[in-house]
Amino acid sequence: MTYRVVLFLCKLLLVVDILITTMAVAGRYISFIPDPAWSEEVVLTCMSYMAVLSAALAIRRGAHIRMTAFDRYLPAKVVKSLADLAVLALAVIMITVGWKYATGIGSKGTYVSMPKVSRFWMYFPVPLAGVAMLVFEVEALYNHVKSFVV
Repeated sequence: MTYRVVLFLCKLLLVVDILITTMAVAGRYISFIPDPAWSEEVVLTCMSYMAVLSAALAIRRGAHIRMTAFDRYLPAKVVKSLADLAVLALAVIMITVGWKYATGIGSKGTYVSMPKVSRFWMYFPVPLAGVAMLVFEVEALYNHVKSFVV
């Protein structure tokens, strides 16, 4: 269920990104279409959400990037376990450090073109993706333990 929600959110963000970018570009050349000042910052924020959330989606499919230096020297079960534990640790770090940045630095500033909107939303994708990674990695660990036992 979490995978579907995150995938839907990524799709929605992509559509929003395309629509805002299209409006901004068209607004530069067509006089009756507005070119809002906030478009660039919103598009960049949407892209940052998409980048980290889509990376979290790759964890569920097992398509994330990992080092393969030890693959030929260690048993497959050990390699899977080490990779999963490393991703789990990264998820916890993303949650804790990302939340500190979002509530610390992010809460002190605002967007330049939207002074009423906190920069919290610019830093929030990191802990949000960390939570998604944690959920997907716990599921992957459960499936690995189940495959080892069964």
